[in-house]
Amino acid sequence: MTIGKSPDRENAPSSALPSGTAEQTADAPSIGRVLSAARIDAGLTVDQVSSATRVRVPIVHSIEEDDFGRCGGDFYARGHIRAIAQLVRVDGEALVARYDAAHGGSPASKRPTELIESGPIKVPGRGRPNWTAAMVAAIVAVVGVIGFNLVSGKSGVGTTGSASAPLPSGSGTGSVAAVAPAPTPTVQPPAPAPSAAIAAAPADKVTVKLVAEKDTSWVSAVDGTGKSLFQNNIEEGQDQTFTDPKQIKLVIGNAGAVHVYVNGKDLGPAGKNGQVVHVTYTPGDPQAG
Repeated sequence: MTIGKSPDRENAPSSALPSGTAEQTADAPSIGRVLSAARIDAGLTVDQVSSATRVRVPIVHSIEEDDFGRCGGDFYARGHIRAIAQLVRVDGEALVARYDAAHGGSPASKRPTELIESGPIKVPGRGRPNWTAAMVAAIVAVVGVIGFNLVSGKSGVGTTGSASAPLPSGSGTGSVAAVAPAPTPTVQPPAPAPSAAIAAAPADKVTVKLVAEKDTSWVSAVDGTGKSLFQNNIEEGQDQTFTDPKQIKLVIGNAGAVHVYVNGKDLGPAGKNGQVVHVTYTPGDPQAG
């Protein structure tokens, strides 16, 4: 696919690029256009890219327009470029190198204080819960429960000691035999219910079940004909099952949070936390495509 030249790149002074790079960059599409074209080719929307990479929607729009001022500094701009490039399958390191050439060099040439001063991005107008007040209330409640248990325990010990004192044997019919305390019944933990994903799967089809066990993850599922089966977030505790005679093609935005079952077999987590995974499954033994 041919992409037109970026007006920003053509109008930029040649002194901003290293020697021997100006002519090559002038003929190449800009970083934003490369990422935008790759996103469109991958069939992803800006909202889906934001959900999978944790980069806010306005920043994704700004990067695709080659406006990196909203990233909060070069350090964050490089991280956003790498994350988006990995999701849409383009060379993120090459784009970061082009960014460094146009914005003052690689991170090694900058002082550490410059990276620290950039700071995290603050979102105005969005209220946060008052965790301090909640913690104070919880501590007060715990202290009250402990004090109540201590007071109740002391009074209970005194009563039990006076009632359970041994009586002399042979004191007549009025004597009371000491009663041993009844044993506490042992409660066995309930046996884990068999997972619905381990149930027998049709041999002539591929059946894939995804369970979000630890966190939320964005998931895209496409069947063997290229038809989109699912493109959305799976919240923690939710699951999705897909079946097709030929194959199921998946893109998982947060692989460490998703547990995978294929054709009745437990494959464990799809990957590491924050990792973007592209995988395809077919009938029979599960094999990564």
